[in-house]
Amino acid sequence: MYKLHSSRMSLFDEPVMFGTLPLDPNNEWVKLSKLIPWVEFEYRYEENFESGTGQPACSARMALGSLLIKEDYQCSDEKVVAEIAMNPYLQYFIGLPAFQYSAPFDSSMLTRFRQRITPEMLDWVNDRIIGRDDSDGTPPNGGSSMEPETSKNDEQNEGTLILDATCAPQNIRFPTDASLLNEARENAEEIIDILHAHGLTDGKKPRTYRKKARKQYNSFSKNRKKTKKLIRKTIRQQLGYLRRDLEAIQRIEDCHPGCLDAVLPRRKLERLYVLRRLYAQQREMFQNNTHRVDDRIVSLSQPWVRPIVRGKQNADVEFGAKVEMSVVDGYLRVEDMRWNAFNEGTTLQASAESYRAAYGHYPKRILADTIFRTRENLQYCKARGIHLNGPKLGKPPSDPVLRREQRKQEWLESGERGEIERDFGVGKRRYSLGCIVTKLQHTSEVAVRVVVLTMNLKKKLRLLLRLLREVLVRAQLRRRISQPIRLPVLCS
Repeated sequence: MYKLHSSRMSLFDEPVMFGTLPLDPNNEWVKLSKLIPWVEFEYRYEENFESGTGQPACSARMALGSLLIKEDYQCSDEKVVAEIAMNPYLQYFIGLPAFQYSAPFDSSMLTRFRQRITPEMLDWVNDRIIGRDDSDGTPPNGGSSMEPETSKNDEQNEGTLILDATCAPQNIRFPTDASLLNEARENAEEIIDILHAHGLTDGKKPRTYRKKARKQYNSFSKNRKKTKKLIRKTIRQQLGYLRRDLEAIQRIEDCHPGCLDAVLPRRKLERLYVLRRLYAQQREMFQNNTHRVDDRIVSLSQPWVRPIVRGKQNADVEFGAKVEMSVVDGYLRVEDMRWNAFNEGTTLQASAESYRAAYGHYPKRILADTIFRTRENLQYCKARGIHLNGPKLGKPPSDPVLRREQRKQEWLESGERGEIERDFGVGKRRYSLGCIVTKLQHTSEVAVRVVVLTMNLKKKLRLLLRLLREVLVRAQLRRRISQPIRLPVLCS
């Protein structure tokens, strides 16, 4: 059940109305609260509650505000609730009518907030903050047509669109084939124990050799020099133990049809499905003597996570979602996010069409990496009068002056494209984009959007403060100029 809180929150839009003690209107959290469209967001938040009965849920402002506070403070859920309980500015930011000493909600509610807020809702809030006009960001005709379309207002191309992709690594253990198989074997043994406890094994528990398997894996893990021969031997052993356990579970299911659905919890059923997929993948790689397979599972608890080959200096492979982002006028926006590796060059046309849907015209320039410079994208940009950075196709011009100017332009544009790389660095070092600690697919996608939203709010606040400072400086200069100049009186 959800009740609208927008009318109640409007009474406390001014800091002086926050209880009896007036708040500082120049505080960062007071200013940030003025940048977010709370009322419109609440109507979208209400759509997630289908039932009209039950205990009223926390307000939308409290849900989104607490996630933004957590992202800015970079601490645990318990610490966030403790900070809110002792800070009146944070309580004002989440929409409380007056300061209170007790915590407004339990720390477990932050998990509920992440589940109730959708990535589409956060994309809408982010678009409102950065000044985009489109409500859903859907490009017209899907951006697939190669025929140039006229702009909404027949305007010329304006602005610069910067595109690039990065990986948002998940907080998982570094996956190896041996460790995954050992963990899968232990999970299969737990399922057999549950089935045996419910009397589905006809009084005789299947033999699992768990002590022997555990001893062999411990001997392998403690070995500092793991040769290829030793690794392959350990994988073969763990594959045999896992196959034996899965066959025992299958025999129990054949003897007692429907017993798994009746006895095992939902999470165990999902884990059993993952175990069978993992065994099939590992057996295929072991038989073919390869390390690659489609939709490879690298985590049993998060089977949707995939290895993303990025070729970075510190890590060739990262494990998480691949996110393509754009920068327009200094503000970040998530263009695409997938858990499988994809070629970001195929998304340039959709991003350009989304830009046109928002601003009424195509960008004048698109600054992107060399992977975006495909022949299809070059033809697309040329047909619409969009300049795509990078060297032109064909031989360089013979004129040395023209060739020098082209190289200088490429060098300057590569420096401008570095803005999105800097934003990635800020998001991964200052915020949680470098290590997503949420454990669900939905909440991980929400966490990435919260990082982007927090960075844009901080940037807009800095720009507003800079503009205010410039206005004050200019007003002070005008007052000095308008004052008459007083010359010193000289005694005769």
